[in-house]
Amino acid sequence: MSKVDAGVKSTWGSPERQALAALVSEFTSAQIVPNLRDWETAGEIPRSLQRAAGELGLLGLTYPDWVGGSGGDLRDVVVMTESVLAAGGSGGLIAGLFTHGISIPHVFDAAVRRRAAGDDAGAGVLIDEVVRPTLAGEAITALGVTEPDGGSDVASLRTVAEPIGDEAWRINGSKAYITSGTRADFVVVAARAFGEGAAGVALFAVPTDSPGFSVVRRMAKMGWHCSDTAELSLVDVEVPATHLLTSGPGLGFASLARHFAVERVSLAVTAYATAQRCLDLTVAWVRQRETFGRPLVDRQVVRHRLVEMHRLTDTARQYTRALVADLVAEDGAPQAEALPDTSLMLRAVLAKNTAVAACDAVVADAVQLHGGYGFLQDAEVERHYRDAKVLGIGGGATEVMTDLAARLLGY
Repeated sequence: MSKVDAGVKSTWGSPERQALAALVSEFTSAQIVPNLRDWETAGEIPRSLQRAAGELGLLGLTYPDWVGGSGGDLRDVVVMTESVLAAGGSGGLIAGLFTHGISIPHVFDAAVRRRAAGDDAGAGVLIDEVVRPTLAGEAITALGVTEPDGGSDVASLRTVAEPIGDEAWRINGSKAYITSGTRADFVVVAARAFGEGAAGVALFAVPTDSPGFSVVRRMAKMGWHCSDTAELSLVDVEVPATHLLTSGPGLGFASLARHFAVERVSLAVTAYATAQRCLDLTVAWVRQRETFGRPLVDRQVVRHRLVEMHRLTDTARQYTRALVADLVAEDGAPQAEALPDTSLMLRAVLAKNTAVAACDAVVADAVQLHGGYGFLQDAEVERHYRDAKVLGIGGGATEVMTDLAARLLGY
């Protein structure tokens, strides 16, 4: 074994991560797969699943123990995501159960900054009210950035926050396409607080039981059926000053940009892990399905299609895992409000686009090779086919990501 191979094995195949993979696989097989179809019909997952995941430590993998976390890093989240899908989970399940992965980092970073500045009381408010209950599965925290009239154009958002003296802020605006928005106890809301453009964006931790906060409607979707999605309204919603997470011009946008990079990597993992699950299901199918007296796998055209599915999936996995290892190595100061390194931003964009393209091709081939059965809702690949579409839309549409890559490359 080469030194490179040994390093890869020690990173992804360590005893601790093997144990994590086994734990997640058992959890998925026992508590998720038997109920997934019912949750798809209901349009959401139950809070009991949040609590069960919290009790196992799955919601706090990347957080330190002083906030209720497990002390791991992004590699553990990758292993968990891969394992959920490998055991028969879904992209929608991951989106709904782990929504806090795109919201809590902003709250945690704010708490760390306050702690470093000697404001233990201010840090404690965020940790005790938002972070710790969310990681325990007792609360659900969503991210509210996108608005009804805008998608990836964060700098132009219209939701406005105005100070009420030094003690509170008043927020007015609307949000749309908010994952877990109908179930959330808190929403990290992006609002314009410091003027126009990107520099004016600030982030607030908003309790959803605040007067003036409401769910306008549950949004029905093509896929991700077990992940609830909402349109939200905020009318004169008042939040205490302690719930302002970014305290000056430019800091809110920088926090979003920093964590968008990780969100895109997470979506890349979901994409290639979905592709791998569809490949595994398809291999099993073509080995047992016979046509004209022969298993499908005996036909060269089928075997060649499987090889291409494998190539696309493994290329996306290797690229994304290498990026994750570098992100972990660079993440020495998670509380920093600076924009992320542009080279890592670029690689996150390319990882997402590469994995999404691979997933789109593989899920389509999986349905095709399953024949008529693949078109039925009885087939797991049918659900993955529907769920995969959003991966090229959420976290920045593929076209927007491509243009961002062009700018980062100086083209």
